[in-house]
Amino acid sequence: MTEEKIDETSEQTPEETPEDTSPKPSRAELLEEEGEIAADYLEELMDLADIDGDIDIDVADGRAQLSIVCEDDEDSNLSTLVGREGRTLGALQELSRLAVQTQTGQRSWLMLDIDGFRNSRREELIKKAKRAIAEVKDGGEEFAFKPMNSFERKIIHDQAARAGLVSESEGEGDGRHVVIRLADD
Repeated sequence: MTEEKIDETSEQTPEETPEDTSPKPSRAELLEEEGEIAADYLEELMDLADIDGDIDIDVADGRAQLSIVCEDDEDSNLSTLVGREGRTLGALQELSRLAVQTQTGQRSWLMLDIDGFRNSRREELIKKAKRAIAEVKDGGEEFAFKPMNSFERKIIHDQAARAGLVSESEGEGDGRHVVIRLADD
């Protein structure tokens, strides 16, 4: 019987092979799936660490966005997941991306926020960028920021571009930072 199946399939030509007619998932559906995979992964980690929190999944700006929040701020130990200067948060984001990639075979660009850390950090960096922009415009000298991760550098680059200044990332590894200067006319 096995031989008959092999013979039957070997006689089919490519035109006779049935095609998969199921509709391909949309980009939004794929991003939602990414979010679900990452949320399952993070829930397992949080259970192992005995950390309480709810995971919200959203799709915005062409990527899955997950946010871990705790309803009861007094009992929240989510700061453990953020870590010093958001380093643990960054590591968890990368691990979540790898979990998605392992399951889907596709690179993930999901964003993870924990307890509003990224939003607070974004606001803080925008204020710093505006002060630095004013300083560069007033004095004409370039301004070098302290080393930052790629998420933070992008915020500075975006603010500099909006102000009509030039920005560049310089350095390598943990020393990578942004320098802003006046545009050459």
